[in-house]
Amino acid sequence: MTGMKEFRINIAGLSNKVHEFDYHIGKSFFESFKSELVEDADLNVKVLLDKHETFLDANFSIRGVVCLTCDRSLDKFEERLEISGRILFKYADRTEEISEDIMHIHRDTEALDLSQFIFDFIGTSLPMKRLHPRFRDEAVEGEGKIVWSSGSPEEPETDPRWEKLKNLK
Repeated sequence: MTGMKEFRINIAGLSNKVHEFDYHIGKSFFESFKSELVEDADLNVKVLLDKHETFLDANFSIRGVVCLTCDRSLDKFEERLEISGRILFKYADRTEEISEDIMHIHRDTEALDLSQFIFDFIGTSLPMKRLHPRFRDEAVEGEGKIVWSSGSPEEPETDPRWEKLKNLK
């Protein structure tokens, strides 16, 4: 994936101040990445790019809904997303990723492609376990409950090895 033209910002022509960029993301955005991460999307992306002499400070705000497939029932459902993120692009002698929120870009870089960063923000904000909202209440009720194999819940059977360890005190 080399990026999409509408997400490329010509940074060489920008003055040193805050610039605002707005994008709309739909199904075609994820198809261009050949990703099955989401079925469909209706997301608004706002990027505030603060350009300085030695670095660029990019603040991302992504809001909207994505259509996901439930892991349990395979039904499609909408998941609301509100994502904010920040990436610092520092000018350097070579292009490399320093950390998840700091990138070195070559001093001669003329354009910055934001599509991969937006894709990564969305991908990392999606739930690992994709449950349709009708199953979420069941999952929360069942979490944290301990099921005992024998004995009563008030007095669980203790493994004799633990009793011997208690005697070591």
